Amino acid sequence: MKEEYDIIVVGAGPAGTIAAQYAAKEGSSVLVLEKDRDVGYPVRCAEAINREGLEAFIKPDPKWINAEITKFGFVAPNGKKVIIDLGKVEGYMLERRIFDYELAKIASEAGAEILTRTYVNGLILEDGKVTGVKYEFRGQQMEVRAKIVIGADGVESRVGKWAGLETCVDFRDMECCFQVTAANVQCDQDTLFFYFGKEVAPEGYFWVFPKGEGTANIGLGVSGGIGKKRSALSYLNSNLEKFFPTANILTQVAGGVPSVITLEEIAAPGIMLVGDAARQVNPLSGGGISSGMIGGSIAGKLAAQSIKNNNLNYIKKYPKEWHKARGKKHKILDKLKDGIYSFTDEQFNKLIESLIKLPSKKRTIGRFFIIALANKPSLLKEIVKVFVI
Repeated sequence: MKEEYDIIVVGAGPAGTIAAQYAAKEGSSVLVLEKDRDVGYPVRCAEAINREGLEAFIKPDPKWINAEITKFGFVAPNGKKVIIDLGKVEGYMLERRIFDYELAKIASEAGAEILTRTYVNGLILEDGKVTGVKYEFRGQQMEVRAKIVIGADGVESRVGKWAGLETCVDFRDMECCFQVTAANVQCDQDTLFFYFGKEVAPEGYFWVFPKGEGTANIGLGVSGGIGKKRSALSYLNSNLEKFFPTANILTQVAGGVPSVITLEEIAAPGIMLVGDAARQVNPLSGGGISSGMIGGSIAGKLAAQSIKNNNLNYIKKYPKEWHKARGKKHKILDKLKDGIYSFTDEQFNKLIESLIKLPSKKRTIGRFFIIALANKPSLLKEIVKVFVI
């Protein structure tokens, strides 16, 4: 441990370790501080990722891939089901404990130092600028300085708050989620299933994602407003009893997912936020692995450029670069979410019925939204911008 680094990354999830990797390989000295004992554990994620988002950063490896996804399945409140065949592998189910560990190894090989079981409990601020962090390690209070701090400390991020950034999310926009990994579950190993309906997951969805033969991640997310009235766990238990009564629970996890657009401010003097800390989450699906890695790569590159050129103003480019790469798309997805999650059960039933009537080759994700939002013409152009139909 040195007394000062060019860059400190708080959090060793995918967004944090990608940021560390991109900064370290450009020659910056980088320290990653992780509060948990192990990188990649505990897992708080449905573990699905799109192929393009993954392969932009790492070559797929069977040791951390549980399933290759070629289909989406949608189940209506009345039980009718439609399958959208993507035609090729368009996604993967990860084993996050191994995947996150692998990303950390790559960051380390690039030159980053990683320290686990390190609890960051404050920032060093000088003249309104972040110049380092305070942390507890093995019972001792310590400090380490840096020219730039990257906050990758998740949805509950305190780093941004300490830096004066507005990180609060309205409780109605914070999805209440509960998930189990279950054995003795029969499901298609190439398909992600999504269930809709007010009895299943109001203002959200219930998911069944394959994790290997006989095993699946089964969970749901409901809006904060719904979760305030009835817990996500209660809905999940009802769904398990109805759809998978013989499932055996292996692990369980609960948490919040910020289903909103990116924070208005994701950078300030001496600091950038990435991943869930910056709300770089797909507001429609709640997925955040690939978008977090995109945010991390941008922040890492800009941080390295700042160090190389001895000019911290490169940080100011970060919001614009993020908006160009993914933020603009997230704003569109947020509009689509608002349109879909207000559906009644009858509307969901009609939507699935309409898709069932289409020839299989014409069933696409884009078509799903066009049919769903046909009575909202203002959103049709937005759909075209996001989906290839």
